[in-house]
Amino acid sequence: MGKAGMRPWAFGLAVTLSLCAHASAQTPLQGPSPQSPPPSLAQTPSAGSTPPRCEAAALAYLVGRPKSEIPVPVDPSHRRVACATCPASQDYRPDRTDILYDANTGLITAVTCG
Repeated sequence: MGKAGMRPWAFGLAVTLSLCAHASAQTPLQGPSPQSPPPSLAQTPSAGSTPPRCEAAALAYLVGRPKSEIPVPVDPSHRRVACATCPASQDYRPDRTDILYDANTGLITAVTCG
C-alpha cells in the first residue's frame, strides 16, 4: 500500500506523533530557567511596600448612597462592585473590598471584606 492508499487517520496520527516528538525534544526536563525568579520571590512584596488590605471600614460611609459615588480605586484588582442579587464567585480574599448594591435602586447595601 503506497501513500495513495494511506488512510487519513493514519496520516494524522503520524503528523501528531512527529510533532509531539519534536516538542518533547525541545522541552527541558529540569525546573525553571535560571533567568526566571523562584516562585517564592516573585510573589513576595518588595521591601518597603505593604500588602493590599481590605478598605471596608474606610468605605462604610457609602452604604445607602448611589453606586455612582463609589470612588475610583488606585488598584481595582482588590475591589469588587456587584449587585447584591447577581451571581458572583464565592472565593474569599481578605485583601478584597466587596461593594454590593441593589440592582433596582442602584443604592449601595453593603461594604465588606472578602
